[in-house]
Amino acid sequence: MYSEQDLRDAVSAGAITDDAAMALRAHVASVRQMPVTDEENFRLINSFNDIFVTIAAVLLLVAMGGIGTAIVPGLAGLLVAGSAWMMSEFFTRRRRMALPSIVLMLAFVGGVIAAPVEMLANTGFDESSRLVAGLLASSLLAGALAAWLHWKRFMVPVTVAAICATAAAAIIALVVSAVGPGLASPAAVILPLVFALGVAIFTYAMRWDMSDRARQTRRSDVAFWLHLLAAPMIAHPLFHWLGITDGETIGVGGVALVLAIYLVFGLVALAIDRRALLVSALAYVLFALGGLFEQYGMVELSVALTALVIGTALLMLSAFWPSIRTQVVERLPRDWQGGLPVVGPLTHPA
Repeated sequence: MYSEQDLRDAVSAGAITDDAAMALRAHVASVRQMPVTDEENFRLINSFNDIFVTIAAVLLLVAMGGIGTAIVPGLAGLLVAGSAWMMSEFFTRRRRMALPSIVLMLAFVGGVIAAPVEMLANTGFDESSRLVAGLLASSLLAGALAAWLHWKRFMVPVTVAAICATAAAAIIALVVSAVGPGLASPAAVILPLVFALGVAIFTYAMRWDMSDRARQTRRSDVAFWLHLLAAPMIAHPLFHWLGITDGETIGVGGVALVLAIYLVFGLVALAIDRRALLVSALAYVLFALGGLFEQYGMVELSVALTALVIGTALLMLSAFWPSIRTQVVERLPRDWQGGLPVVGPLTHPA
């Protein structure tokens, strides 16, 4: 299995011509009856060897963590981070293996964050104190710096999302430490902050997307992971404020509002050609519809009817995604269209 990045590397190395690469892309689009830009490709597994290497790497990382824990607090994280970096030198930089690269990056960043946290856990500080929150924020900032160093060295697309995630978590921790532990309702501060950071990350993801409208470079992969991070940060606060996450029973009006928000998410997803928002909000829509069916006495059929309605709608959307997206984008202002992923007609086989 060859990725778009492999295809670009082959062109750069002179193994195939650019015209041949374009012909291959057109052929794949013709066979699948979907433009390449709408496929939303990203590398996860090249072959079963990725899974095999990942299992072996995880076993080694677990061993390093266990050894470090037995010696001194904080050493486990350092050993895990060091081992992950060394394995990345071979499996990421030389072999360019997708799944092991993602796991090793997460292990490296997680190890950097975990080392000071583990040492802090053995100091006896009050967990609710501002000092602890400040130290946790410092650990997360160290994780963001570690992710940035990993990105500069290995250029794994998911790393940019890791930088944003750790930086966002550090900001939240700093705000919590500044407000103080006596806050009556932490959600009143944290949820708006999560929502604002989610919108900021979504905007940042669009910058990456706009720089590669044809989705033929690594920038598109970076944008994919950023959208995957931003989507739940936007969706969760919105549906929490509607009472969905509290398990409250909502009526027809509440369900209509939930569906209206999901429709807006769908239009945004079509416009930017990213499905992350639809996936992140799906659980809330299923819960709301299931509760509505139960209100009308369809207790035993609530799950089945909810799955039938949403599943059918999503399948129809997936089947006709290119044509629906074309209709949506054509109705947007010209300036907006120029920054969105390319809308191309289906390439039909001769």
